[in-house]
Amino acid sequence: MPKVYLKTYGCQMNERDTEQVAQMFVERGFTISPKADDADVVLMNTCSVRDQAEQKALGNMRHQNKHRKTRPNIVYGFLGCMAQSRGEELVKQVPQLDLVVGTQKYHKVVDHVVELMERKEAARMDSLEIPIIDTEIEEDSQNTIRDHVSKDFQISEFVSIMQGCNMKCTFCIVPYTRGGERGRPIPEIVDECRRLVDKGVREVTLLGQIVNLYGRHEFPRVDDKSPFVQLLEAVHEIDGLERIRFTSPHPIGYKGDLINAFTYLPKLVDHVHFPMQSGSDRILKRMHRPYKAEKFIEICDKMKAARPGIAISTDIIVGFPGETEEDYQMTKDAVDHVLFDQAYIFRYSPRKDTPAAEMEDQLPERVKEERNQDLLAQINAIIIKKNEALVGSTQEILCEGPSRYNSERLAGRTRTNRIVVFEGDAERMAGQIFKVKITETTGHTLYGDPVLQ
Repeated sequence: MPKVYLKTYGCQMNERDTEQVAQMFVERGFTISPKADDADVVLMNTCSVRDQAEQKALGNMRHQNKHRKTRPNIVYGFLGCMAQSRGEELVKQVPQLDLVVGTQKYHKVVDHVVELMERKEAARMDSLEIPIIDTEIEEDSQNTIRDHVSKDFQISEFVSIMQGCNMKCTFCIVPYTRGGERGRPIPEIVDECRRLVDKGVREVTLLGQIVNLYGRHEFPRVDDKSPFVQLLEAVHEIDGLERIRFTSPHPIGYKGDLINAFTYLPKLVDHVHFPMQSGSDRILKRMHRPYKAEKFIEICDKMKAARPGIAISTDIIVGFPGETEEDYQMTKDAVDHVLFDQAYIFRYSPRKDTPAAEMEDQLPERVKEERNQDLLAQINAIIIKKNEALVGSTQEILCEGPSRYNSERLAGRTRTNRIVVFEGDAERMAGQIFKVKITETTGHTLYGDPVLQ
């Protein structure tokens, strides 16, 4: 059987898409390989949100060309956001590319690969330089890809509820690579979640580019509840499902009904990833983020009141065009107020065809890096202090199995999304929810002892 190697860059949405593509290959008789060295097909699902992710994918693909010497018929391809945004340009940059497939054509990947393999076999030793580039927009692409269900399940799984984004932030290329907002029907999402639970899944994470704006164009409000809150209520009713997460929401969609949901839906975990991007109103306006820092902070305060102890993580961009020291200090002040439990700090990088890339007052890389490191230090100090305060406490965790970095130990996540490492029997404890007494912390990771009945 031919072997396929799949590498994913970027967000959870990309991870979910890769899982679906992998399953389609398996259904067609392919084997998924954990390494590229012995694969007949090498595919990379790409991200365009940051320049670093694009450069990693390009560098890795160029490096993979070494396998062409021993396996001349190997198929190389890019999928995903970078493929969608750059198309034929990628073939010029990476001449060995055979396949470029955009974000709305994942369901065509296997067909394209099979066609390329047949072409190469027919050509024998002749040169074959006719790549397939498929980045056209396609209707109903969301449901086409989601008809497939993976057979290999983890304790926690991603469930895509929508695709696309209409917000057009000036720094972001996603609306151009993923298209406009389109949501799946609630019954279809609930059915997928129920099937996952029947297979042993205990936790689902609902995914969307702006997840809390789900269904706003397709479905009506009911009892003054948004379609997203209606979905949360429906998923919450699934027997056997223990935890519900969602990512990533936008402040403009964080209304009272969603905040209130945390008061009566206990399966909603005590954690929200809530991108702030900047604490400066002036920069938020330049980013085309239609809220003010004060509003963002107000929402965070209301969430903490609705669910005491809730953890809030965020995304922040430093070094956005025109960001002054005063603007940056406002971001630091907002961080000090909210006291985020985790934060992903990004140096601004210009993305092709986005308005921010054309702004004149671009900042030097040196300034971006200084602010990046400074804000990281501020966030890390907050995280370490919060984790140290948990030593001696007892936390509920969902055991996910062996620890990623030490297979001799187990790992699980608290309801606040903190990782806890502990000793135990994976066969007996994986997938179970139980208490762990926290005994120590390294700053970012907690260690403890299970408290079992």
